[in-house]
Amino acid sequence: MELRWGERTYVMGIINVTADSFSGDGLATPGRGEPEIVAAALEQARGFVAAGAQLLDVGAESSRPAQFYGEHPQVSAAEEAGLAVPVVAALAAELGDRARVSIDTSKGSVAREALAAGATMVNDVWAGRRDADTMAAAADAGAYLVLMHNRELAEYPAGVFVEVVSMLRDAVADAVAAGVPRERLIVDPGIGFGKTPAHSIEMLHRLAELKDALGGLPLLVGTSRKRVIGELLGGGPADERLEGTAASVALAIAAGADIVRVHDVEPIMKTVRVSDGIVRWRP
Repeated sequence: MELRWGERTYVMGIINVTADSFSGDGLATPGRGEPEIVAAALEQARGFVAAGAQLLDVGAESSRPAQFYGEHPQVSAAEEAGLAVPVVAALAAELGDRARVSIDTSKGSVAREALAAGATMVNDVWAGRRDADTMAAAADAGAYLVLMHNRELAEYPAGVFVEVVSMLRDAVADAVAAGVPRERLIVDPGIGFGKTPAHSIEMLHRLAELKDALGGLPLLVGTSRKRVIGELLGGGPADERLEGTAASVALAIAAGADIVRVHDVEPIMKTVRVSDGIVRWRP
């Protein structure tokens, strides 16, 4: 399935094969072995694709910001690959003709194993800053590469927008130098990553400006169940943020988002269809 930018908004369903996801949807729960994890991931992915998702993002290490959620166990490359790669292989074998499988990792070795197993996209929440081999892995496989802005602390002396643009421009240049064609690059402002709710709101408010500043590169936006949504709703747990997520998705599409990354694919798909029908209308 080719990604044809500008014609529609693509929906990326989140497949968390972790035990400690911030959103409470991790599939690697205690007592589950590889067959059970793969089966659970397949069941979830089948539902996502049936609902209309075109991308399946498999992640096996929590990337929740330690500054806001506290430290969480680090996962070795071997552990991460051991969880993610069997799921990637199963999803690619059964659903690869209807949806692209993405590997959510910041480790080059994990990206390479997942790409060999059938993934066709690397989603690096550190944009190669933790391990530049994710860029080389994507280049070698001819895969798409998502470059997300991130940092350890939510501190922006020059302003969050200016610094996000600067970092993503550098990451794009590095990825091209590593051999990833510009037409295979996707950028993500990293809503909630190394950002306070106020920072995230500013980035969401300026998405159209961000896309223009980055030369019109395809834009992925992930607001699903994020802390900023909870703040705007006045509190509540992550799994009670559906309506807020839907509102942010609609506004992101209006601002030019090309991909939205979500947990609740079926209801958000309805938001995407209506938003696309309005935003992409032509007489």
